[in-house]
Amino acid sequence: MKFYLTLVSLLFLLNCSIGQNSRNQQLVKNVVIAFQNDFNEGGFKNAGNYSTKDWEHINPGGGITRGREEVLKEVRAVHQTFLKGVTLQIESITIRFLASDIAVATVVHKISDYELPETVKHQNELQLKTYLIVKRQNKWLLTLDQNTIIAGH
Repeated sequence: MKFYLTLVSLLFLLNCSIGQNSRNQQLVKNVVIAFQNDFNEGGFKNAGNYSTKDWEHINPGGGITRGREEVLKEVRAVHQTFLKGVTLQIESITIRFLASDIAVATVVHKISDYELPETVKHQNELQLKTYLIVKRQNKWLLTLDQNTIIAGH
C-alpha cells in the first residue's frame, strides 16, 4: 500500500511539473509574440511590458546596444528608415529552460522584403533570432535578443 501511495504522489507531482512547464512555455512564447507585434507595428510602444531595463540587443551586423532606452532608440530609428513597414512572422519556435527562471527561445522568422544598404534587396529572407527571457518578480521578460540572417535558405 505504501508503494502505491508513493507512486500516486510521484505521478501527481510529475503532472503538476509538466503543467507548469507548459504554462511557462506559453508565457515565454507570449514574450516573443509581443516583441514580434511591436516589430511589426514599428514603434515598440509595449516594450516596457515585456523587456527588462537592462535589455541587450545584438543586431544582424553584430552591433550591441545595451539598456532598454538605448535599444528602443536604435530599433525605432531603423523602423523609421529601411525597416519601415517591414514585418516578421514566426516560422518555428523552440523554447528551452536553462533554469526555472531562465529560458532561451530560438525562433526562425520570415521577414518581409527590405533594402540595406540602398539597392541591396533582401527578399524571401529567414532570420534566426535567439531570445534570452528571464523571470523577474513572477513575470517573464526579454533581457537579450540576437538576430542572424540565415544564409542560403
